Amino acid sequence: MSTTAHHDGALGHLEESLEQHGLETRGIEPVPEPERTGTPRGLLPTWIAANITVLLVTVGASLAVWFGLNFWQSLAVGTAAPIVSYGLVGLIGIAGKRGGAPGMALSRAVFGQRGNLLPGALIWVARWGWETINAVTGAYALLAVLDILFGIRSSTVLIVVTLLLFVIATFAISGMGIKAVRYCNRWATWLFGAFSLLVLGRLVVVTDWSRVFGQPAGSAAAMVTGAGLIAAGGMSWAPAAPDFTRYLPGTASSAAIVRNTVGGAGIVVLPLVLMGAVTASGTPGLAGAADPVSFLGEILPLWLAVPYLLIALVGMVLINAMSMYSAGFTAQTLGFRIPRHWAVSVNAVISLALGAVLMLAATSFMASFIAFLSLLAVAFSAWVGVFGTDMLRRREYDATALLDTSRTSAYWYRAGFSPAAVAAWALGLTAGLLFTTCDWFTGPLATNNPVGRYGLGWIATIVVSGLLYAVLPKPAVVPASAGEPAPLAV
Repeated sequence: MSTTAHHDGALGHLEESLEQHGLETRGIEPVPEPERTGTPRGLLPTWIAANITVLLVTVGASLAVWFGLNFWQSLAVGTAAPIVSYGLVGLIGIAGKRGGAPGMALSRAVFGQRGNLLPGALIWVARWGWETINAVTGAYALLAVLDILFGIRSSTVLIVVTLLLFVIATFAISGMGIKAVRYCNRWATWLFGAFSLLVLGRLVVVTDWSRVFGQPAGSAAAMVTGAGLIAAGGMSWAPAAPDFTRYLPGTASSAAIVRNTVGGAGIVVLPLVLMGAVTASGTPGLAGAADPVSFLGEILPLWLAVPYLLIALVGMVLINAMSMYSAGFTAQTLGFRIPRHWAVSVNAVISLALGAVLMLAATSFMASFIAFLSLLAVAFSAWVGVFGTDMLRRREYDATALLDTSRTSAYWYRAGFSPAAVAAWALGLTAGLLFTTCDWFTGPLATNNPVGRYGLGWIATIVVSGLLYAVLPKPAVVPASAGEPAPLAV
């Protein structure tokens, strides 16, 4: 036996052993049909876990304090936002069951093998920020528990240590892969649900409801802005949606995929937003707290605050694990020729470094968070507009062409680019930024029109990129398993 053959055989046995112990070794290659045994119902705990974050409580407080919304308006906003954003996430997730591959790998069929590097790189960098926000929130939860139980005050060393512990836990789960993510999501869903009911029950008892219902109504414009803020966070999951549906068989119900995605998110988003809005009626400072979780230790009794903070910490770990799981695929589509679980480590190191900067240097967490959400939503929406429009005309993906990055790929198009997709993406992204304003950036068209004032730059991005892609001449749809490059067709 040759040395090469022996080496390949050893690697094969190693991968087989790792898979038997729960490690997912598959990267961006499509999942074979016999292994696609998931069900749409399994998406419910996935999207519940994706929203187990006390950031939604703080956002809910902002609706009452900063936007001036009353209880019924917050109820309407907390209902509409996940329906809109996770409805789009669910629709994009349908591509996963059609192609059996991660979202950014399927994106090669739309943008071309080289063209896909442009949105892929931007989405990968945007995930650094999302994972940093999650890591910081998780570290704050652990710091709050240490303060409540042991009176240990935050310090530079402790901040770094808590961040490190959080990132290590995140890397361990995301590195193991989809089985570990699903297993942890199921347990987190039950735990968080049980303690959330306890917190909500206590709020019902101790809240001054006459004060809550006596709050005057805010403007319709404020409602639109608040809904856009919450929906922007949900939109960040759209490119990752196929990553969690690729193990579904091609016969899985598309309606069930959307229904379970929206349902899972809505079950969590609405109660947490209302919890923040109700709590802020008695504690207005909640919306402007220095960190997003310490207030829980002040408004809840010790027996409830500690377990709830710990479960919130688990939730943040899982959210980051899901994000890093997808980021590993994105890194592979960008050309990192390393196994998926090692590709995940790149984002882990980056989130650790950026998290330390945010915790030690930022003066206002919430202001930074809202500014980040505004730009994040635009970055992801440009891809959603093009990819979503392409889904209307494409029913299948060529597994061989997705992995073939050479000129022989059916998805090579013109010099590796789909001109229509790249142009629509770039122009949509530019249009969205023109209509976006936040603490860090103000577009030239962001102040004198409803789109900019309501924080709906991400919607403008989807509309512009989607419409442009629909009307521009584009490569003809290539039948599955066809190996010839597709000609441009008007």
